[in-house]
Amino acid sequence: MSVHVADDVIRLEGACPVEDAETLLIALQEGPDRSVDVAALASAHLAVIQVLLATRPKLVGSSGNAFLESFVLPGLRKGTG
Repeated sequence: MSVHVADDVIRLEGACPVEDAETLLIALQEGPDRSVDVAALASAHLAVIQVLLATRPKLVGSSGNAFLESFVLPGLRKGTG
């Protein structure tokens, strides 16, 4: 599993497959003020991205994945603190 919850931070690590979308959604519903750390995120299934888009948590860190950093995460960060 690539979704880890510690207090007020949800850490996404490695490749996040479709199965992690539900885990991420539940973690965000249980703690709507939690931020999501993407520093260790290598790749994410579109379902995981959709959860982030729907819930708009505060994203922290920079992914090492150039595609995510250039094209996906900026749109998810827009309008968030």
